[in-house]
Amino acid sequence: MEKKLKPLREQIDAIDTQILDLLGRRARLAQEVGHVKAETNAPVFRPEREAQVLRTVADRNPGPLTGPDVQTIFREIMSACRALEKRVAVAYLGPPGTFSEQAVYRQFGHAVESIPCATIDEVFRAAEAGTAEFGVVPIENSSEGAINRTLDLMLQTSLLISGEISIPVHHNLMTKSGSLDGITRICSHYQTLAQCQVWLNQNFPNMERQAVASNGEAARLASEDPTVAAIAGEVAGEKHGLHIVKAHIQDDPHNRTRFAVIGRLQTGSSGKDQTSLVLSVPNKAGAVYNLLTPLAKHGVSMTRFESRPARMGAWEYYFYVDVEGHAQDDKVANALAELKQNAAFFKLLGSYPL
Repeated sequence: MEKKLKPLREQIDAIDTQILDLLGRRARLAQEVGHVKAETNAPVFRPEREAQVLRTVADRNPGPLTGPDVQTIFREIMSACRALEKRVAVAYLGPPGTFSEQAVYRQFGHAVESIPCATIDEVFRAAEAGTAEFGVVPIENSSEGAINRTLDLMLQTSLLISGEISIPVHHNLMTKSGSLDGITRICSHYQTLAQCQVWLNQNFPNMERQAVASNGEAARLASEDPTVAAIAGEVAGEKHGLHIVKAHIQDDPHNRTRFAVIGRLQTGSSGKDQTSLVLSVPNKAGAVYNLLTPLAKHGVSMTRFESRPARMGAWEYYFYVDVEGHAQDDKVANALAELKQNAAFFKLLGSYPL
């Protein structure tokens, strides 16, 4: 076996040397790009450019690595090269170990300064104050629907959405000991408790359930209190030394959460984009139908329509709408211009790559 492995390993070592050389050349070019950007004070992170790179490598991938695996590798390469210019600061709903932190790394790679925040409000404040250049906040779950606090804050903020991440969400029941002996309370984020409600009702109908600020916080509590079980992701459990008692207890096996990247950056067109906006109409018959007519007129597809009670102003509901395309695309721009004329309230939340 060793005779057969030795020449193969030598070939791998030679290829690794070539890869290192190419990585060094790429990094030096990235530094030159950084110098050019510095002359005009251009942003270090350009999500539309990185989205184009990731699509290209997936399209050109000859295998046997999968497209997503190749994209993961290139995302980290771009993250490391970007950090040579400047390490981007990103706020997220913490503590470390949450799905929000996973979303940060899925969007930016690991070569970032990640800033955990106790609440969604704090993530917005960090991005607004400039403590962080970007924030990552949950916006919608496939099982439980919209994250209402995020929608309310998007209505009030001057920040723009510059990216979207969708990640699978698998919830695990975990304890410090790896068993349920002596457990009197199950802690998790309120959304997570809702996403596991059927399983919990079937298995622990009488166990106390406590909603906490995040799944990461639940894992921390369980690591310090042997009477507490946490529902959280594997990463949170590993960070706090917990053991899985029961894996994947979410009621929906295809459970996913969408996260929005918020910041001051106005993202350019990548060729495959989405635009988000908030609208409202006077409370009269046919108002919503008439409002959305420009989308059909200009051939713009609507991918999301979410209503939210108005807590300010003179209208009953705000409508959160996602449409295909970038606000700079001709047909989208024409549709938005008409929407703005017809709406009682209009706010563009941002255009960003998909």
